[in-house]
Amino acid sequence: AGKGKGPERKPLSLERTKGSEILFGLAPCGLALARARRALFRLFLKEPRGGSGRPVRAELALQAAARGVPVLHVPGRALDSLCRGRPHQGVCLEAAPLPFRSLRDAEEPRLGHGESERRQLLWLVLEHIQDPMNLGALLRSAYFLGVDRVVATHSNSCPLTPIVSKASAGAMEVFDVYSTDDLQGFLKAKSAEGWEVVGTVSRPEDVEDVPVISCSEFRWDRPVIIVIGSEGQGLSLETQLQCQQMLAIPPGRALHPGLDSLNVSVAAGILLHSICSQRRRHGD
Repeated sequence: AGKGKGPERKPLSLERTKGSEILFGLAPCGLALARARRALFRLFLKEPRGGSGRPVRAELALQAAARGVPVLHVPGRALDSLCRGRPHQGVCLEAAPLPFRSLRDAEEPRLGHGESERRQLLWLVLEHIQDPMNLGALLRSAYFLGVDRVVATHSNSCPLTPIVSKASAGAMEVFDVYSTDDLQGFLKAKSAEGWEVVGTVSRPEDVEDVPVISCSEFRWDRPVIIVIGSEGQGLSLETQLQCQQMLAIPPGRALHPGLDSLNVSVAAGILLHSICSQRRRHGD
C-alpha cells in the first residue's frame, strides 16, 4: 500500500506558492492560461492511463510550456486532494488570486459619435451576491449576452474564487469584474450622467416609491444599468431608491407559497436577454 502512495504524495508535498489558489476544470484553467491575466505557477494534469492522455490536456500542457509554466503529471487522487474533491476534469492550475478591478482605475468606455452607440451600453451591477455558484452563473450569462461591464459591491460580496471561475465556465478569466465601495454614490453619479438605473424585484408588492414594470415593457433608449440583489434579501432599500424603475418577471402560473421566486442567476439571464433582444432590433 505504501508503494502505491509514493507518486500520489509527491506533487502535494511540493510547497504551494504563498497566497496562491487552485483553479480546477478545463475551461477555467484553459482560459486562465490563454489570457494570463494573473500570475500562473504550476499546471497539474492527470496522469494518462495506457500511455495516451486526452488531446485537450495535451494542448493545455503545450500552452503552459509556451508561457513557462511548469507542468506536473499526477494521479487523479492527487488532483482530488488539490481541489478538495471538486470536478477538476483532470486539470488543476496553481495561480495568484484574481482581484476585482477598481472603478477608480477604469477607463470609461467610449460612447461613439451617434445616439445609437450611446443607447447600446449595458452594465450589470451586483449588490451583495455571496453565493459563488450564483456569481459564476451571473458572469457567464453577462458575458454571453453582451453586457459591457459588471460591477459588484466590495463588501458583503463573494470574492472571485476558483469556484466562481468554474461556475462561470471560465468567463471570469476573460471578463473584468469591477467593484465599488460606494454603490449608492456610484449609481447617483451614473444617473446624473444620463444613464437609466433599473432595479430588479421578484415580488412587486415589496417595492414602495419606485414604479414596477414587467421586463417585457422596458424600452432601452439610453445607457442602462441593471442592478441585481442577493437571492434572499433582494436590493437594499437605499439602492432601490436610486433606481428610476424596477423590473419584474411575470410568472406563468399562480404560484405556490414558497415557490414564488427564481434563482437570482436565472432571473438575471431572463432580464438581460429581454433587454439585449432590443439591441439587435436597434441594430437593424
